Amino acid sequence: MCGLLGLLTAQQDAAQRVADVTAALRCQRHRGPDETGTWHDADVVLGFNRLSIIDLEHSHQPLRWGPPGTPERYIILFNGEVYNYLELRAELQDQPYGASFATEGDTEVVVAAYHHFGPAAVQRLRGMFAFVIWDTQLRLAFGARDPFGIKPLFSCSGPGGVAFASEKKSLLELAPSLGVSTAVDHRALQHYLTLQYVPEPASLHTGIARIESGTSFTISPGGKPVTERYFHPRFRPREIRSEAGARVLYHEIAAAMRDSVAKHMRADVTVGAFLSGGIDSTAIAALAREHNPNLITFTTGFEREGYSEVDVAAESAAAIGVRHVVRTVSATELAEALPLIVWYLDDPVADPALVPLWFIARQAREHVKVVLSGEGADELFGGYTIYREPLSLAAFDKVPGGLRRTLGRLSRRIPEGVRGKDLLRRGSLPLEQRYYGNARIFRDDQLRAVLRGYDPTVSHADLTAAPYAASAGWDPVARMQHVDLFTWLRGDILVKADKMTMANSLELRVPFLDPEVFRVASTIPLAEKITRETTKHALRQALRDIVPAHVLHRRKLGFPVPIRHWLRKELHDWARSIIDDSGTAEFLDLAAAHRMLDEHRAGPRDHSRRLWAVLVFMLWHAIFVEQRITPAVPEPRYPVQV
Repeated sequence: MCGLLGLLTAQQDAAQRVADVTAALRCQRHRGPDETGTWHDADVVLGFNRLSIIDLEHSHQPLRWGPPGTPERYIILFNGEVYNYLELRAELQDQPYGASFATEGDTEVVVAAYHHFGPAAVQRLRGMFAFVIWDTQLRLAFGARDPFGIKPLFSCSGPGGVAFASEKKSLLELAPSLGVSTAVDHRALQHYLTLQYVPEPASLHTGIARIESGTSFTISPGGKPVTERYFHPRFRPREIRSEAGARVLYHEIAAAMRDSVAKHMRADVTVGAFLSGGIDSTAIAALAREHNPNLITFTTGFEREGYSEVDVAAESAAAIGVRHVVRTVSATELAEALPLIVWYLDDPVADPALVPLWFIARQAREHVKVVLSGEGADELFGGYTIYREPLSLAAFDKVPGGLRRTLGRLSRRIPEGVRGKDLLRRGSLPLEQRYYGNARIFRDDQLRAVLRGYDPTVSHADLTAAPYAASAGWDPVARMQHVDLFTWLRGDILVKADKMTMANSLELRVPFLDPEVFRVASTIPLAEKITRETTKHALRQALRDIVPAHVLHRRKLGFPVPIRHWLRKELHDWARSIIDDSGTAEFLDLAAAHRMLDEHRAGPRDHSRRLWAVLVFMLWHAIFVEQRITPAVPEPRYPVQV
């Protein structure tokens, strides 16, 4: 688990290029505090910060590997973990491959697989990863990101060359010498204010983009990256005609989860687990304890009723027999930490849950170097409440199109707040128009009042058209899940998970987001995902003998943050000062932001999520554009023994 930085350019002298990369690596030292290394030739400079997890003493990077006769043909930068590396290693050592290895880690396995299988090797990797391999013989770079986008990879290209990095901050350091624009991308900003995250492949800087999840790329010196999507998720529900058939499905789910957790426990350091109190994290912790009876779990909460799962998580920890650590967060701590958190994020993410995640990751790093977590269960198994919407709107499917449109026009005449208005509006719209992910912060009319230069042609369809086209003919819940894989999961959930844990030099692993788990989950029929009473029905049934009874049917809560209350009281003056001092008038109507804050404080209107999105952008702008705020970035912290 590490931070990588690769630069392809021959326009500067070697010493200067190495110096530039070394300096830019420092921006992401938190991702790999154990050691730093560089390698270069006439065309490339490769740099690496390492957080050692497997083969602590030997798997240094950049790592060199080659077949007999050319023992250093390839140089690899690898960020992540491949959990089936032992099985792949054994396969590669067998004839006719006969690969040899000098380390016990997974990085050599990745590059050896690429040598023997070519780009198709990516589809054999079971894990989370972002990597770049430089072929010194063909003078060609090959790289890829994992199927779901667990690990990040940014890229930028200009007259001075091409660079890849785990963190955008490093590319901002190199951008001037590469001739790359770092202007704010207004289109990406509009998407951010709508969705609460900047959707892939964009970033909030025009000249810097992200390699998309589930894609690989090749590039030669002087050229531009050529990408290819290798992961095409498909939901193909099986037919279940009997209770016996349902039991087979439940058994397959439990077996896949048990196998995934077992492989995710592979490490040469201590592994812990986040425990929120819900079924997903509790299942992961319970299965992890089968491999480590001394497992430590971690949770966070706030000292406000309804905004903490501390008690339930503690009850779950006691039921499965693990040691439990709790971290509570105050409003003052949140406000003080937020600029630093935004710095770690690279791009703004207006999900308040990332704040407690940062604090609990910081607490966990005092005890362990790796944690397991439950991200991805909702997208794969149908866990979001919004997935039940097609059941409530099923009657509209029988209404002729003309009448549905009439109902939509009627809904616009109903005053705000009248019961049934939103049901009529949503029922009148086809799925492709009404659903585009789990968060919508601003409606169009609200955004037009705040965002200067609002562009009505910028639409969620920019992001969802392709996933919807690929899912034509599927049931509506499967289509919603498919959209979320390409939007909410990789844009919000996995970004905050990676950034907040790596900010604390902590590796986070997500056993639900495993190819074998997805293979089973993708076959679950609609009736086994969503019922009128519950979500994730099949998963709950599969975990009946694994999680404590009090968790099995518990409502999802997660790590909620009481920003609605705090922005009216404890954080009101803090929020006002951010707006007062902001240099974002080019992009936002600051008077409109003040009105939102005043209306929110007066009540009863709740602008908390919209205000939070605006405030996080303002902090991001103050740090990365105005450079008016410079967070004090601490040196990476790690315990004496892990």
